[in-house]
Amino acid sequence: MSWIAPTASLLEIILLLYVATIDIATRLIRNEICLALALLGIASQFASPMQLAQSLIVATILFLLLLVIYQRRMIGGGDVKLLVALSIGLPLVGVVQLLIVTALAGGVLALVHLIMRVLPQPRLAPAGSSFVRRVYAVERWRHLRHAPLPYGVAIACGGIVTAFSKGL
Repeated sequence: MSWIAPTASLLEIILLLYVATIDIATRLIRNEICLALALLGIASQFASPMQLAQSLIVATILFLLLLVIYQRRMIGGGDVKLLVALSIGLPLVGVVQLLIVTALAGGVLALVHLIMRVLPQPRLAPAGSSFVRRVYAVERWRHLRHAPLPYGVAIACGGIVTAFSKGL
């Protein structure tokens, strides 16, 4: 049974990389991914029912706090789902670590978007352009239209760091 937690952590990291990519592309976080992350969190704590109960209590409290923030339109619904799904299976210290790393990554993400304001407006990326140029062109276009930050990227960074700290 000692292989379950490292395997769950590895699968979480793979799913979080997918979430970050999809959030950049579409600004959407799919329910199925959040459900899979929550189930992986439960599976990683399956050997210790007491820790799982503590984790579910902490996740419920986090959900209630994030719900208030969501109602004030300060965070997106997908971000709430992703944070709560990641908090399932984490002890209180792990949730605090997740939130701190997410906040720091969110600050870096916001700084990148502020820097994009002074960068030149790109032309349409022609066929055959590099992936980085196409992403830059789309993100710059979204930024000019005041699109929201892809905060799922910051949450994914927090989740990946937390998964690595749990151990693989």
